[in-house]
Amino acid sequence: MRTQSSATTASPIAVTTPGDLRGLGTLQAGLGVIAFSLTFPSTAWGLESFGPWSLVAVRAVLAALVAGGCLLALRVRLPARRHLAGLAVVAAGVVLGFPMLTTLALQTSTTAHAAVVVGLLPLTTAVFSALRTGVRPSRRFWLAAVAGAAAVIAFTLAQSGGALTPADGYLFAALLVCAAGYTEGGRLARVMPGWQVIGWALALCLPLSVPAAAVALAYEPAHLTGHGVAGLLWVTLGSQFLGLVVWYRGMAAIGVPRASQLQLAQPLLTLVWSALLLGEHFTVAAPLTAVAVLVCIAVTQRS
Repeated sequence: MRTQSSATTASPIAVTTPGDLRGLGTLQAGLGVIAFSLTFPSTAWGLESFGPWSLVAVRAVLAALVAGGCLLALRVRLPARRHLAGLAVVAAGVVLGFPMLTTLALQTSTTAHAAVVVGLLPLTTAVFSALRTGVRPSRRFWLAAVAGAAAVIAFTLAQSGGALTPADGYLFAALLVCAAGYTEGGRLARVMPGWQVIGWALALCLPLSVPAAAVALAYEPAHLTGHGVAGLLWVTLGSQFLGLVVWYRGMAAIGVPRASQLQLAQPLLTLVWSALLLGEHFTVAAPLTAVAVLVCIAVTQRS
């Protein structure tokens, strides 16, 4: 009787289900998308105070100091040698390549036009992931991904007048290197915490970013303004570190292809921020495109 009583009154043990993990991973990846959606407007602000080369180099140095401080404070062990090649891809694509190429593009392109890159990024990341990991998403996944990307591209091109600019070369190159960095970072985040992935990638860039910052600042003297400093701080902490931390954790939980499709909403968010922070305008097509994108995201998440 005593045994039965204890069994019936025992408190239930909370169990984390796969659905809970997917929900948390989706939330984390979504927070990363929100952080990334502010990157282009923040970069435009940063360019008010810094040249393109100095802005990218300084943000890489500051983000590396923050990440390195966290790694040292928590006494994180050095990454295994087998992970160094992957970290180098993350560093080249996410820490250096994408910020540099998009910053150069934003000198002559509006943030709305640059959002074309982000509109294509989910599809490109899914392709890179399929090639790198051997995962083969369903046909419905690909149809929804292509439809969502097409809707975003059509909307962002309409906002910029539909004309191609010399900055497009930078934008498409940035698309490729970022997709490679996201794919490799998502793979590494399955074997180490996401913040360590970007932390070590930033640390690997220090031997390049420190001298690059010194040279760039010598040739592009900074003229500090409130907007310029705020833009630098956000691209350093929000886009370059904290956003990537939650993004990689989300990709590790729900998979690179599925997480990448959440970025279909990023160009629309960027346009909203651009209107609020930079005074750019867009048409009433925005809510219609937003509905189409949300439908595509829902389909990819269930494929």
